[in-house]
Amino acid sequence: MRLESQDARASEGVASALPTLGTTRPRVGRSWLSTYFSNDIAIDLGTANTLVSVRGETEIRSEPSVVAMRTDGHGGDRVLAVGVEAKRMLGRAPDSIRTVRPLESGVIADFTAAEFLLRHFIEVARRRRSRFFRPRVVIAVPAGITSVEKRAVRDAASAAGAREIHLIEEPMAAAIGSNLMVLEPCGSMIVDIGGGTTDIAVISLGGIVSAECVRIAGDAMDEAIRTYIKRKFELEIGEETAERIKMTVGSAWHEGPGRTMIVKGSDLIERVPKAIEVSSNDVRDAISEQVTAILRATRETLERTPAELAADLTDRGIVLTGGGAFIEGIDVLLQRETGLPITRAADPLAAVVLGCRRCLEEPELLAAVEMP
Repeated sequence: MRLESQDARASEGVASALPTLGTTRPRVGRSWLSTYFSNDIAIDLGTANTLVSVRGETEIRSEPSVVAMRTDGHGGDRVLAVGVEAKRMLGRAPDSIRTVRPLESGVIADFTAAEFLLRHFIEVARRRRSRFFRPRVVIAVPAGITSVEKRAVRDAASAAGAREIHLIEEPMAAAIGSNLMVLEPCGSMIVDIGGGTTDIAVISLGGIVSAECVRIAGDAMDEAIRTYIKRKFELEIGEETAERIKMTVGSAWHEGPGRTMIVKGSDLIERVPKAIEVSSNDVRDAISEQVTAILRATRETLERTPAELAADLTDRGIVLTGGGAFIEGIDVLLQRETGLPITRAADPLAAVVLGCRRCLEEPELLAAVEMP
């Protein structure tokens, strides 16, 4: 997942920062040293999964955005697990253990759990040689985030140990991570279908010209699949099973019989374990409302786009990112709805965190696209 010319960009980023540091040298050497020895961290803080990357490294760490906590006798929370281990407890934990998703629709819903989540990833990402320096962090957030929600993200990251917090809108980060020319005077369009939100934006000259953030994405599709199977097959399934159905036989549009898989759950009538066969057609019917909402938002964003930028898009088309980019047929439906060419990013799942990491490596780019 290494970006092209990454080492060169990192060197350029440090070089561009030197004149500023030379003219405004801090009174205490610690701040100057921390700029070079701390591990700057890029974070895609997602509703379903959080991706983390350290500046100058190729590895990208991805874990579910889930925290498992046990309440002690004094009313405080003790963290039992974060990420993969915590997700394994979903739907299986006793009443004494809370299994929490700190984010809902892309924003913080449980501040305490969000702090634990960020602290976990920041500690994991910091290398031993920089353990004494608090990192600088770039976090991607939904385009429609409010000032209160932005403050909550900053406060949680600061409490988790970040020295500096910079926020970037997810569609901008996804565009940068997809190697689109976001600083050029030409139109680029991104549709980022994540877990909690779908962010759609037309970008030019380092800014978002027109955008739409709908809080309908992968999680809403999972819930729609659960509801559909309960209604049609009288079978109760969990969140993990619904997500597995979506990823295995999920389809927004297709011809022919499609794929099938065996699904196990609890029979609503007999209250005993039961197995059924679910097809791509079932999933298509289940998520049709959510897919229609995404198509509508994409069309509305295009309708608000200035004519010159719209003309650019006839050649450049739309780039799909996020986990939803893998749903079969979503590209076909978008092409039919907009008449524009549709392409998937080289790495749809990592596009946002790659964009954040590139901003860490290029200070001028970060300054141009950072949220106020």
